[in-house]
Amino acid sequence: MRSAAGTTTVKTFARLAGTAMLAATTVLSSGGYALALSQLQPAAEAPRQTKPAQEKPILEAFEGTTLPKPGPAIDRSAQADPQPAPAKPADPKPAVPGDTAKPATENGAPLEIIRDLSKLPAPVKHMREQIVEAAASGDIERLRPLFGTGASAANVMNNEFEDPIDALKNFSGDAGGQEILAIMLDILSTGAAHFDTGTPDEAYVWPYFSGKALNTLTPPERVDLLRIVTAGDLAGMEENGNYNFFRLGISPDGKWKFFSGGD
Repeated sequence: MRSAAGTTTVKTFARLAGTAMLAATTVLSSGGYALALSQLQPAAEAPRQTKPAQEKPILEAFEGTTLPKPGPAIDRSAQADPQPAPAKPADPKPAVPGDTAKPATENGAPLEIIRDLSKLPAPVKHMREQIVEAAASGDIERLRPLFGTGASAANVMNNEFEDPIDALKNFSGDAGGQEILAIMLDILSTGAAHFDTGTPDEAYVWPYFSGKALNTLTPPERVDLLRIVTAGDLAGMEENGNYNFFRLGISPDGKWKFFSGGD
């Protein structure tokens, strides 16, 4: 017959065994694994790599070989600018007074263009005013006393006619010569070019286009010229390179010097 103490001891071992079996069953059913302490040792460290020996400098690698050492990226020793050959002087071209391609006086100075007519010499200004007054009257005969007489008489249309009034009428589009009078007014309304300063041929010439290269005219100057000639006339002048319409000249002492057309 078992004693009470033995019975208690047997029950205690039974309980412990059951608890242990239950714990093992729980671990297996949850997919877990129990590891031994020996299995929980840290992973072995990877072996350290030793530092490679330092390579020789690049320049030393070329020593004792036939390969040339690298040079500078840009060799400036052979880049000196060559001395330019001296320019050949242009052949001098004699200045031609009134040359519309390059208007200049005989000494090479540019022609004086006078747009402010108040700056004209008093005798020149007076003769201009007399011509304007006579032309505006519409009576071509009023020009006759202004031409002068003898050796100092005005050269009218290259003296192709003995009488200067007949010459003007011949070149006018009407019998009375009023077209020529209108042209004179248009010409004298522009500025003047001062030609041949200090010579016997010195003159103030209208219009001033006769003293300028046509390819240098500004837009306002082209408008001035188109008040005298048509666009077709201007195109022809530009093709020939010079002004070739009527022009009128007065000497510094106030004498009517010429009235002509063409070149």
